[in-house]
Amino acid sequence: MKLRVAGVIVGFLALAVSLPAQTFTTLQSFDSTNGGSPEAGLVEGLNGSLYGTTQQGGVNSAGTVFAITPAGALTTLYNFCSIGVCADGDDPVAGLALAANGDLYGTTPGGGTKGDGTVFKITASGTLTTLYSFCSATACTDGSHPIARLVLATNGYLYGTTEVEGAKGGGTVFKITPSGTYTTLYTFCSLANCADGEEAWGLVQGTNGNFYGTTEGGGANNVGTVFELTAAGVLTTLHSFDTTDGANPFAGLIQAANGDFYGTTYIGGANGEGTAFKITPTGTLTTLYSFCSGSGCPDGANPYDGLVQGTDGNFYGTTYAGGANFYGTVFEITPAGTLTTLHSFDSADGEETRAGLVQGTNGLLYGTTYAGGEDFSGTVFSLSVSSLGPFAETLPTSGKVGAAVKILGNDLTGATSVTFNGKTAAFRVTSSSLITTNVPTGATTGFVKVTTPSGTLTSNTKFRVSP
Repeated sequence: MKLRVAGVIVGFLALAVSLPAQTFTTLQSFDSTNGGSPEAGLVEGLNGSLYGTTQQGGVNSAGTVFAITPAGALTTLYNFCSIGVCADGDDPVAGLALAANGDLYGTTPGGGTKGDGTVFKITASGTLTTLYSFCSATACTDGSHPIARLVLATNGYLYGTTEVEGAKGGGTVFKITPSGTYTTLYTFCSLANCADGEEAWGLVQGTNGNFYGTTEGGGANNVGTVFELTAAGVLTTLHSFDTTDGANPFAGLIQAANGDFYGTTYIGGANGEGTAFKITPTGTLTTLYSFCSGSGCPDGANPYDGLVQGTDGNFYGTTYAGGANFYGTVFEITPAGTLTTLHSFDSADGEETRAGLVQGTNGLLYGTTYAGGEDFSGTVFSLSVSSLGPFAETLPTSGKVGAAVKILGNDLTGATSVTFNGKTAAFRVTSSSLITTNVPTGATTGFVKVTTPSGTLTSNTKFRVSP
């Protein structure tokens, strides 16, 4: 992973607010034997546990896949390099993508049959299947070194990026079927001076079906871009960063409820230490916040990963450095750009956060730190925020009438009603954390609601009913 240092840049300075710490809990400290140095965020599984990867540690010191309960009980599901010459991959740095059947998909930047990374599938019980080894094509035209989380698209395919190689050396965008059929969709540096970007950092599928992402380098000013890519592989550069508005985004984007995309840059901005930004689907970028707004960067510095939108409409993220103890922060930022520091790491509870956050269906925020903790090998933590409460999550988030849908949540036992934008659906409670249902006839796009003995849970996003 590349870390860069930037000088101070004079420019826009947004308001930062520091409030007393929220309820922060260290759930687990890695000790190398059970993994170490997690660079990726977590994803909630069908059983209510959280799943993630560690870059290092484990039986073979090549990283792991793990599951952790909301109470902090950790299980190592897989140790990489368990096959000769690490044909199963090693050193995973990206998080996992959850499929509707409960399987998880991920990537490793190293290992595989060619030593240049893999795409893998792993069951919730820990059975791993290598789907693809990068550099299988002549001259690595298929790309190598994938470092970003995969996205499971509405068509059932997985989409991802590679950091380097490809026909022009700047990395690729690819799609792969759940069974492992691989297609290169786009090769970066296809334009002179890599004006189309290079070294991409993940994708998100927009509600229009296209994919949106960022590149760490390239673009008009060689400090990164935001791009749009059609499913057919046609790329449009929406924005080239120019340092004053941010530089070197190390994270992908999210699409918020208002339809705009939000993200972070690792450096650049008014103070040279990174930004949070908004960009419209047509490419109008607004810098919401420039980090390091005071002496010692009490508001944090260098956001390494992206943002998550909470059920209260605000955005939450982490910084790699800065904060009261210089070990990084957890922050909240409103759509208008007002930032609140929620927690400053102190090394004992973690440091050097390279991963973003996820809001669990119980309402808590969960994340990992790359270092710190009891054994200096990183941690898993939770953070409660008073404005965030329990919700329901649908998997997938869109589908036709009659399509199967799974609903994740907490305390679902005894549920009495499921509705899709007011239309009642037949359902079955599979466990306290899972309901299975189908999109009912007459349903239209809107929120899914589940009535339980404890109250009504509303989905965190609108379910889109497709034609």
